Amino acid sequence: MYKQASSPKSIRSLEDALDRCQILGMRVSRQRRFVLELLWEAKEHLSAREIYDRLNQKGKEIGHTSVYQNLEALSSQGIIECIEHCGGRLYGNISDSHSHVNCIDTNQILDVHIELPEDLLRQVEAQTGMKISEYRINFYGYRQQPID
Repeated sequence: MYKQASSPKSIRSLEDALDRCQILGMRVSRQRRFVLELLWEAKEHLSAREIYDRLNQKGKEIGHTSVYQNLEALSSQGIIECIEHCGGRLYGNISDSHSHVNCIDTNQILDVHIELPEDLLRQVEAQTGMKISEYRINFYGYRQQPID
């Protein structure tokens, strides 16, 4: 996948996310750590409300405002992903360039890393006159029913 030369190291783990916070001078508060730990544990896209509910169900005392502020700070710095979805914003733990498979049946969004063939990217560049630096693809489909 095309990457910009100046892009920082990909965040592939909770430790990478915490390191990036420190590199950026962001305080790693107890609440911020709770949010990051939950996103890495869940491995799915969650709304702010779902994050708040799950943290409080686990006994991690955190307020609505703190959840929203931390999600905004983390997503604005590229540490977590924020997706504008029909039901509102969803947050995920993968912040580097990737694509999504959207399940129409369940509204679930799955992360996938797809690399398009180099000749296809060149064809897009030739048709548009643009230099492709990165891309994201959204796939939509239904759950496949198991064959009996």
